[in-house]
Amino acid sequence: MNSAEILASHGPRESMEYDVVIVGAGPGGLATAIRLKQKAAETGKDISVVVIEKGSEPGAHILSGAIMDPRALTELIPDWKEKGAPLNQEVTDDAIMFFSEKNAVRVPGLFVPPNLANHGNYIISLSNLVKWMAQQAEALGVEIFPGFSAAEVLYNDDDSVKGVATGNVGISKEGEVTGDFQLGMELLGKYTVFAEGARGHLGKQLIAKYKLDEGKDPQSFGIGIKELWEIDPARHQPGLVLHSAGWPMDSNTYGGAFLYHLENNQVALGFVVGLNYENPYLSPFEEMQRWKTHPNIRWYLEGDESKGIKAAKRIGYGARAINSSGLLSLPKTVFPGGALIGCNAGYLNVGRIKGSHAAIKTGMLAADAAFDAVQAGRQHDELAAYPEAFEKSWLKVELHKDRNFKNWFKKGLGRWHADERLRAIRPARPHPVDNSPHQGRSRMLETRPRMPRDQIPQARWQAHV
Repeated sequence: MNSAEILASHGPRESMEYDVVIVGAGPGGLATAIRLKQKAAETGKDISVVVIEKGSEPGAHILSGAIMDPRALTELIPDWKEKGAPLNQEVTDDAIMFFSEKNAVRVPGLFVPPNLANHGNYIISLSNLVKWMAQQAEALGVEIFPGFSAAEVLYNDDDSVKGVATGNVGISKEGEVTGDFQLGMELLGKYTVFAEGARGHLGKQLIAKYKLDEGKDPQSFGIGIKELWEIDPARHQPGLVLHSAGWPMDSNTYGGAFLYHLENNQVALGFVVGLNYENPYLSPFEEMQRWKTHPNIRWYLEGDESKGIKAAKRIGYGARAINSSGLLSLPKTVFPGGALIGCNAGYLNVGRIKGSHAAIKTGMLAADAAFDAVQAGRQHDELAAYPEAFEKSWLKVELHKDRNFKNWFKKGLGRWHADERLRAIRPARPHPVDNSPHQGRSRMLETRPRMPRDQIPQARWQAHV
């Protein structure tokens, strides 16, 4: 039986009505919920908000590096430090490295591109931050339903979004109803905010239905693989951020890696590969395992009995899809009855390798628009105030600066590094680097003299950091 047949024979579904329904209890979805309740408290108005989350609890399905820019969180919850937000390890050092198989070159601090400088940022567990944000949301009166995935978008007769339906449970692998069957529930809202993360399945349907990506560059994605290790205290350097490019990737494959030193003798290792790689035999997971054998990475993981240093222990791992398109591929983010926020729309800043601050900021902007619309008695129309506010925000300025990062990076590391340094000392490039298909590769909308590769300042880096 398909879902329509099950609904016909076991329906109708029960429903619950809210002012705003939010799909996904990540940083963006929870920021939306918190902001809505904050505005209600500020104005003395009431607004009902529900968040549904597919994980067993908020944070259960969250996977990220992560280095967080606290700017958006500070706007949302100015006293986050006093309230115990788990931002404990501030970045103390940035190491940008180019790897060959046995050696490494560190970019001198003077030449680190500004988009990769992390002064004032924090190395965090995004999962722990989301758990904390869920607590703040619930304290404000937000209803959170964990363990329920949004399986279907529901529409009004005029094709506007009226909410979502959760998935049925108790269905056998043959598609038949079992004794544990339970029909999904409809969550109906005047507005529905989708915060599913990158490649959210409902977001993809909405983009296609309303043609939200019309006239935009194609979205592009990568896969990010992360491992969490506990290392010997003698080799732990709290606050160290290491990013590497080059080996084991070839010059035609987009990607890079990172090693972040958190608190409690933990390090996060990550490897990102663009999903447009040309070699059909390339395995991102196996490439990460090769990367871990590089002397500058292996040093942190292997033990040394002669010095009393214990071997590191892996305590967690996972993988996720990552947006890597940027501003040029950002779709229209509103449609009748709803909005896309965070990575569900593609707000991740690939140049800074950060997306959680963008998710929080866009969640706040969508919340402001939705709250004003509900208080004005509107429903199921377009929240035009949300994209208008984004156009005037600091996030738009930030994404505009880094809009060419991915496409320059694909031209080669030397050209990317030179362009990033030149951008730091003169106005941003007036024209974008196009990401449209052109004879199998991206093409340039403008050309200008390149800095010769042998003139790019480099410094030999032979120590472990």
